[in-house]
Amino acid sequence: MNAPERDSTEDLIGRALRTEGGHLSIGRGGFSLHFSRGCTLSGYDWESIKATCIACGLPIIDSREVPFDDAFRLAVRGPMIAVGQPADPPPWGSLSNAPLRVVAAAYRRAGADVVNLPADEL
Repeated sequence: MNAPERDSTEDLIGRALRTEGGHLSIGRGGFSLHFSRGCTLSGYDWESIKATCIACGLPIIDSREVPFDDAFRLAVRGPMIAVGQPADPPPWGSLSNAPLRVVAAAYRRAGADVVNLPADEL
């Protein structure tokens, strides 16, 4: 019996582009490509996948340059991104799901590189 074929990275990026809240997050521990509710592709070759996602127009939050304490505060006390599901109503805090633009704006204010989400949309 043959093993089932796995989606290519490009296929998963395409799924992320079609999913509300789909995005690439990059941090000190690697990357996570969020392409569906509860579904991610994780790894460590962030420069390669970041370049591909930029070219495809997928939103990216790269928090590697955010001071550790600020990144920790955002990750633990801030909301999660609603990927493939409706966002919770405000106010948003830990364990709530907020729109991508809300979380991306908080990371941008902390010094993250936010790509493919113009500042006027945040």
